[in-house]
Amino acid sequence: MANKGPRIKVKLVSTGKNQKGRKTGYYKTTVKNSRNTTEKLSLKKYDPRAWDAEKSKLGAYVEFKEEKIKSS
Repeated sequence: MANKGPRIKVKLVSTGKNQKGRKTGYYKTTVKNSRNTTEKLSLKKYDPRAWDAEKSKLGAYVEFKEEKIKSS
């Protein structure tokens, strides 16, 4: 299938940590317009695996940063 236009698929990886201090490994995918948004995306979104120390429970809003999607 041909890629039409400047829109590219990106992977947003969570910066949240679990209770033991390890990365959660949670990610989301989205598309962005590479002509209008030349810098990497950085969005605050909900991670159900992230530990919220203030509330002492799982699930928190954390920053998600853009990474490349590995092609197979």
